[in-house]
Amino acid sequence: MKTLQQQLGQYGLYHRSKRNVLTHFFGIPLIVFAALCLLARVEIPLGSFNVDGAQLFVLASVVYYFMLSFSLGLIMGIIFTLLLVAAQPIAAMPFTSWLTIGVGVFVFGWVLQFIGHYFEGKKPAFVDDLVGLIIGPLYVTAELLFLMGFYKNLEQQVNEIAGPTKA
Repeated sequence: MKTLQQQLGQYGLYHRSKRNVLTHFFGIPLIVFAALCLLARVEIPLGSFNVDGAQLFVLASVVYYFMLSFSLGLIMGIIFTLLLVAAQPIAAMPFTSWLTIGVGVFVFGWVLQFIGHYFEGKKPAFVDDLVGLIIGPLYVTAELLFLMGFYKNLEQQVNEIAGPTKA
């Protein structure tokens, strides 16, 4: 398994333009939120109780993030849990409303992503490595933490792999 630095550095190779990263600050959370809204309607019986697809997605994602970094896994767990809670009212809506909002937000998030990659002049990272789909939320969280002055050593390690950012 790749290290946290390798995963973020590899993802960063596709995200050096500040405009691309900015679109990702909005696009990725929208995509994750929409996916949770949509997955929350998928009921999965486990013994005497049910879980939904969104809960399993959050659990699997956060376990993976914890494997990369305990502190970032904790932060991602909080963020994903908040998104999961916010998704529940939408998942409880009538079918047409739920589907319209879920798909609409999902598509809008991806439009922002592709606008960012237009500025970048590179394809999205997941095209070459599907793990990029799960690293994206971690990457934008790390980038936000870097901007706030946290994880300076990690930021330096990511930049050593990905190179400097550009305007």
